[in-house]
Amino acid sequence: MKYRKLGKTGFTISEISLGTWQVGGKWGDPFSHNNADQILNAAVDAGINFIDTADVYGDGESEKAVGRLVRSRSERIYVATKCGRRLQPHTTEAYQPNVLRAFVEDSLRNMGLETLDLIQLHCPPTDVFYRPEIFAEFDRLKQEGKIQHLGVSVEKVEEGLKAIEFPNVTTVQIIFNMFRQRPADLFFTEALRRDVGVIVRVPLASGLLTGKFSADSTFSANDHRNFNRQGAAFDKGETFSGVDYETGLAAVDELRAVFPDDANLAPDALRWILTFDAVSCIIPGASKPDHLTSNLQALDRPAPSADQMAAVKRVYDERIKNPVHYLW
Repeated sequence: MKYRKLGKTGFTISEISLGTWQVGGKWGDPFSHNNADQILNAAVDAGINFIDTADVYGDGESEKAVGRLVRSRSERIYVATKCGRRLQPHTTEAYQPNVLRAFVEDSLRNMGLETLDLIQLHCPPTDVFYRPEIFAEFDRLKQEGKIQHLGVSVEKVEEGLKAIEFPNVTTVQIIFNMFRQRPADLFFTEALRRDVGVIVRVPLASGLLTGKFSADSTFSANDHRNFNRQGAAFDKGETFSGVDYETGLAAVDELRAVFPDDANLAPDALRWILTFDAVSCIIPGASKPDHLTSNLQALDRPAPSADQMAAVKRVYDERIKNPVHYLW
């Protein structure tokens, strides 16, 4: 495993870390603590020391599994969780300091921990990033020892740029992959300048960039890759990175030609992300230990050549950029 600094937190974390949206099973399936324990322990055994979760993953069950892992291991494991998505309706007005404080305390109870290494606002509405009183509450929580650092998870580049104007925002979690390249422009430059850690989520575009899907692939009724392609449940950019499924398949076919020696495209897609210095870590998910093994193969891949980097950019520019780039 290789490690990088997580911005001004000072944490040294694994380049490939773990996101736990589906760690208890496949998307939409009932949460399996046995499955979660296997994946989480395999991750730590492989040198992963940064785990990202959220209070809404498995309705708190993911946090419980992560807390159980941390309490059972001797290694230093950094825990990041998120809050805000439990609000119904999920509106700017619903975001109130006392409500967010209660969410933090709920997460501490779920995980059986005394402090959270990193708490992140969980993709709040854009207007929340213009409310200083929300960010000030996390300074108080830090003074009380309930959190160590504040971060944000965002949908849009503009939200990330606004968030890092607040000095207590130490990290930004954002979608970045071969199909979502806009963050590599101004946002990465500003994150580096302000020493803000960048946590990359959805690095494989909901599995599209594994190269394992086809026009005949099907997804269960409870899987967001089935019901959220047009944003019926949440921002459609979280599903296949907002890319039309058939368009994504065609782009993947071209990417296969860019990396012809590798049957599994996922490690190449992850290795591509790690060529960007602003990236602190990637948090691909895993619904079984084999997925974790696949993700970790990226560590053995050579850096893409200049020709390969140019080819990935060409595929993006020709097939993906126009419908995706300007939305997020």
